[in-house]
Amino acid sequence: MNSQAFLTAFAVYILFLIWLGWLASRKQKDGDDFLLAGRSLPLFLTLGTTLATMVGTGSSMGAVGFGYANGWAGALYGIGGAIGILLTAWWFAPARDLQFMTMSEELSYYVGANRLVKNVVGILIFLACVGWLGAHILGGGMYLAWIADINPTTAKIIIALGFSIYVVIGGYTAVVWTDTIQAIILFAGFILMVLFALDKVGGWDALMSAQPASNISFLALEKIGTLPALSLVVVVAVGVLATPSFRQRVYSGESVRSVRKSFALSGVLYLFFSFIPALIGMAAFVLNPELGNSNYAFPYLALNVLPLVVGVIVLIAGLSATMSSASSDAIAGVAILLRDIFIIVTGRAPANEHMIPYSRLGIVFVTTLALGFALASNDIITYITLMISTVMSGMFACGLLGKFWSRYTWQGAIASLVAASVTSFAVMWSEAALSVLGNPILPAVSLALGAGIAVSLLTPRNRVSPQQALELLAAQRNATDSAKHCALPAEQ
Repeated sequence: MNSQAFLTAFAVYILFLIWLGWLASRKQKDGDDFLLAGRSLPLFLTLGTTLATMVGTGSSMGAVGFGYANGWAGALYGIGGAIGILLTAWWFAPARDLQFMTMSEELSYYVGANRLVKNVVGILIFLACVGWLGAHILGGGMYLAWIADINPTTAKIIIALGFSIYVVIGGYTAVVWTDTIQAIILFAGFILMVLFALDKVGGWDALMSAQPASNISFLALEKIGTLPALSLVVVVAVGVLATPSFRQRVYSGESVRSVRKSFALSGVLYLFFSFIPALIGMAAFVLNPELGNSNYAFPYLALNVLPLVVGVIVLIAGLSATMSSASSDAIAGVAILLRDIFIIVTGRAPANEHMIPYSRLGIVFVTTLALGFALASNDIITYITLMISTVMSGMFACGLLGKFWSRYTWQGAIASLVAASVTSFAVMWSEAALSVLGNPILPAVSLALGAGIAVSLLTPRNRVSPQQALELLAAQRNATDSAKHCALPAEQ
């Protein structure tokens, strides 16, 4: 494929997204409009943006590459994602009615709106958003560099500029509309690729017979091992349950019912979709078992099995996957930056009249920071799994215990956060442990839950009622540049 022709088509596509962003920006009046689309997203937009984010960098690059190397194990990423989004719908959709702006507000609410928990979680969530955003820039940059034969650093910068421009202009409304369009292109592109790939390799029997025997065992457990497979499913599920961009969709939906239904539909569709990346990876293995980097399996197949026009559409769909995920995490990161980090630093929230310009500056800052992370790494699945284990497993424990156990205290929440990160680092430093477990998620989550329960039982019961916690959060949220800040007592 002519790289110049592809780059031209990609540029036209980006201009189309920028135009959509401009249309979306015309109705924005305040920070809620820019960061949460006015809390009025209908079911089909929540469904579209959720699917587009789930079929993101992990599926288009990571899961396909994992399928290339490990056969049916490529489906594990999708299975974990489906479990995560279905549990989010079941457990956390009711948070829509509590008017949270950020996930740190939600997690602190479970322990009496404790300010220390809110601040610590806010910092961790900000790091998580930057980490996820870096993963998407990394995946998209590798993808673009391989297709267009350009320098990887240049490619990562192009990807970062590509999505950040339309997000800066249009905010969250632009994100959900572009995501919904991208979701349609993505699903059509992946299905077309599977059909053409099966024809190219000679059909199903030829595809299966060309795989190593261990790769076509049940979920390739013979190849990667049961415990690493379980770890991969759990780390992806925890990633969805504790990822701020998915909570952003809960807070922005028009109702609990709408959020729950859209998430449930997303989970079912994604579960069926989970086997498609594995098939694409296995087909790429048949055509070229000597591919230097398995992460390039998806673009390799698009270039070698599809007609030119269809190939361009599918390749752009693949880049759309990374950009749709990236734009969602950029918005979530800015919400945390302005609603949590800003308050930590200045003692007050930005005034409403400043929220839109501050948000646009925040997108530039967050994207630049994430680009720095992306420039330092080249392994998508490792990057994602280690980042989730270290930063997000403690937040998952806080959400789970806070939601279902009224005895959970703010001291227990801090213990969960610390235990998760310390455990993750300890496992990462042990090559023997990593070789057995695959990633640190299982011990990190287990010890985070255990530490949270133990410390909560050893500390005084939380005396702040749920209604009082909501009032405390509202007081802090409404303390802007033009109003005296109402601090939340750390001892609550």
